[in-house]
Amino acid sequence: MTHDMPLTLTALQDAFSGGATPSDIVREVYRRIDAVNDPAIFIHLRPMEDVIAEADALPARSAEQPLWGVPFVAKDNIDVAGIQTTAACPAYAYTPEQDAFVVAKLRAAGALVIGKTNLDQFATGLVGVRSPYGVPRNAIDPDIVPGGSSSGSGVAVGHGLVTFSLGTDTAGSGRVPAALNNIVGLKPSLGALSATGVVPACRTLDTISIFATNVTDAFTAFQVACAEDVEDAYSKPITAGHVQPSPPSLAIGVPDAASRVFFGDDVQAASFEASLAKLTALGARIVELDFSPFYAVAEMLYEGAWVAERYTVVEDLMRDQPDALHPTTAKIIGAAEQLSAADAFRGMYRLKDLERAARDTMAGVDMLCVPTIPTFYSTADLDADPVTPNSNLGTYTNFVNLLDMCGIAVPSDLRRDGRPGSVTLLAPSGRDANIASVAAAFADETIADMLAQATDEEIALAVCGAHMSGMALNHELTSRGGRLLKATRTAPRYRLYALAGGPPQRPGLLRIEKGSHIDLEVWALPKTAVGGFLEGIPAPLSIGTVELESGAKAHGFLVETTGVQGADDITHLGGWRQYQALQHVQVPEAAD
Repeated sequence: MTHDMPLTLTALQDAFSGGATPSDIVREVYRRIDAVNDPAIFIHLRPMEDVIAEADALPARSAEQPLWGVPFVAKDNIDVAGIQTTAACPAYAYTPEQDAFVVAKLRAAGALVIGKTNLDQFATGLVGVRSPYGVPRNAIDPDIVPGGSSSGSGVAVGHGLVTFSLGTDTAGSGRVPAALNNIVGLKPSLGALSATGVVPACRTLDTISIFATNVTDAFTAFQVACAEDVEDAYSKPITAGHVQPSPPSLAIGVPDAASRVFFGDDVQAASFEASLAKLTALGARIVELDFSPFYAVAEMLYEGAWVAERYTVVEDLMRDQPDALHPTTAKIIGAAEQLSAADAFRGMYRLKDLERAARDTMAGVDMLCVPTIPTFYSTADLDADPVTPNSNLGTYTNFVNLLDMCGIAVPSDLRRDGRPGSVTLLAPSGRDANIASVAAAFADETIADMLAQATDEEIALAVCGAHMSGMALNHELTSRGGRLLKATRTAPRYRLYALAGGPPQRPGLLRIEKGSHIDLEVWALPKTAVGGFLEGIPAPLSIGTVELESGAKAHGFLVETTGVQGADDITHLGGWRQYQALQHVQVPEAAD
């Protein structure tokens, strides 16, 4: 093991296979912490001897512990048994007897917690400078703010001190530090990761987030931690899914020219354009959208109901020890003292109206892509103005939790001035694996072939029409946790028809003794979701067995022989996409 070895999961597994031990890794982690020499990263750093003892006590390496010997850190609003939780406020400190639910899941999988990291006090801020424990230095450029509120967690991964870290995300705290430190920031669907053992900021919006240097590592930690928790009323039974090959076609919504905001940073604007060009090269269709509804939602986060929700956490402290809070934090949360219950309800009603507008705006796209941050700010900028830069950094993050979306920030190519580029992919709740898959493709990560098959809890389903990626009904698969296994063709025993009737148009796949190859996609759908999906399949379509080009078989849509009467035979085109391309104007499509 060398001092410049990345602490990625792949590198660690190779090191362990080569004879390295978890205690070797722990010693290397502490050597790196000493070398970086930034005491503001940690609020509590465990004694190395304690972590080594824990590493030595691990059972033999096995598949049951996918994070065996993997070092991580947790933001100091997340409980680790026996270590103070401060939320960056010494007067608030308490020592928990138990790990937070997520920390316990990670440790049970073999992960080793190194310490607790710094944050904007009570997770209120996106800049990382609102802490009595100092300001962690940005891992890329010490003049730039580290980003918050998960400042220490982002900087620790940015420096390569640990494999992954836990932050929290209410307004972008799991994404902004990722952009500023050139790493991945995974913000799960609300309720996917339990909040038991987490100091809330806004309990209805909070989620633990995960930082890593690559998408695969972040998502692996997410898979381990994702589980319903009966002790958390906001926990949900969300399936993590798998990172998979990116769909060959999908529609990605982006802010249109009139609603892109960069605060005069032309270099950032050019970086975003370059990222969109890369997504297009991956097969995405870029759809420009008016982002006004999303910005209107974002403006509500520090108004009415959600400021009052933050106030519930610190009400006693503000009353009894008002000087215990950071001045900026106290000013932001203290505004709740002027609000009434009626104000809170007005805010909730307003949000519902805006949710509908945002949903209508997103109709027809698979996901959104936004710049993670609109521009950069220095620590000097924050000294001059502690509020405006913070608000600006949340331009593309503040609306996400209010709209119950999942997101993942992923590095893009460096800007032409050498600063890190970053975009965030966003989708409705439950589509964590879908956006992670596209993020992995964007980051040029290799996806293991073993994931290109259905698990025991899934069924492989072949689709040849509107349920394919990037087409009108693909959301009926993705919203149910479906994941793409492969794009392929049928065996040469089929004909394809554009069925009579409509609109909407419907394709029909008919098996014959001697036919042609037809393009299709094979998706894995959770068995628990199959019934609801099949309820929407109209006659004369039915589910049968489709033979693939490889000789493998999958369940798939077939048309009855009587159903092709009056239909147009489009077999010569090779697939439904090609037929739709000839229609000039895309029309609404029905089931496969």
